[in-house]
Amino acid sequence: MSGTGKTRNVSILGSTGSIGTQTLEVVSLHEDRLKVVALTANENVDLLEEQVRRYRPVMAGMVSEAAAGELKRRLAGINMEVLGGKDCLLEASVHPEADTVLNAVVGSAGLPPSIAALESGKRLALANKESMVAGGDLVLAALARGGELIPVDSEHGAIFHCLRGEEPRYVERIILTASGGPFYGRSRAELVIVTRAEALSHPTWKMGRKITIDSATLMNKGLEVIEAHFLFGLPYEQISVVAHPQSVVHSLVEFVDGSLSAQLSVPDMRLPIALALSYPERWGPALKKTSLPELGRLDFGDVDRETFRCLDLAYNAGEKGGTATAVLNAANEIAVSAFLEGKIGFMDIEGIIEETLEGHEPRAVTSLEDVIRAEEWARERAAACVEKAG
Repeated sequence: MSGTGKTRNVSILGSTGSIGTQTLEVVSLHEDRLKVVALTANENVDLLEEQVRRYRPVMAGMVSEAAAGELKRRLAGINMEVLGGKDCLLEASVHPEADTVLNAVVGSAGLPPSIAALESGKRLALANKESMVAGGDLVLAALARGGELIPVDSEHGAIFHCLRGEEPRYVERIILTASGGPFYGRSRAELVIVTRAEALSHPTWKMGRKITIDSATLMNKGLEVIEAHFLFGLPYEQISVVAHPQSVVHSLVEFVDGSLSAQLSVPDMRLPIALALSYPERWGPALKKTSLPELGRLDFGDVDRETFRCLDLAYNAGEKGGTATAVLNAANEIAVSAFLEGKIGFMDIEGIIEETLEGHEPRAVTSLEDVIRAEEWARERAAACVEKAG
């Protein structure tokens, strides 16, 4: 048996992506404890159809209206609800049969369903870091009104793990580990000529295209710094980043007495997913065991912030606060998309983000509309920067 607790009824937002498919692998391992209520995807009809037939949710949704129509036609013989458009994310996040929402949507589109899930009293297993980056104040306000939030990122899941049972006053700082991506140790001159294929070849993690590029630029770590600030209530000067190429130590907490607590495991996103779904229990058997003799050594080093400037851009935006982090995130989405489409070079990504931020005067975030307006402005400015760079 997986455990002794009640069955969790789960809505999975972004079920056809990397995190979504791994979440369903966890479900398959613990079908006595997990039931899928709703699945949503963007436009991958083939895979979502396969998932629906396997896990039999009561609702499926596709952001693409055309894809939703095709899915509905294919599933005509199955008694279930099929929705189309962005509202399907909200419907899945507040579905009355779901008590847990795993948000694996890519980008700031994940913010509204994160807020809705919390306001509906659900457990939010959050793999959409942009929710906290673009609208952390709004998410925390929703959390204060009800619900429960458990991070799914390997780094934040590790911090959550290390802080279990600890009093906040004893925390000196948290240390996020960074694999360094595929270009760890390279100079700026060497990065000018890297290709998309090289940037998409992560040495330790299997992830989606956008997050893999973010890892290569270290923007992913910058976004995680901002996320950690909101999740754990620490100022930015108490959040550090250290390079750790093996990706076995997923993050650490340093306490006021100088001691360190760390969470170690083989690089496998199913582990933090399982923890977020099973908490406060731990479900066995282990997905993969960590053999210390096989590891042999664990290396750590400073992050080269002069070569990978996206990390400092994130710190600066976070310290400015307000809409600055939403602008950072939106500009990054535009720049990464342009790089993947071959419109700009790898090193142009940071320049486009920086130029976009320089033209923005941060404002307080008091509503979802504040975030939407800031993102719309940022996307227009970043797109103009892409045209100029190309």
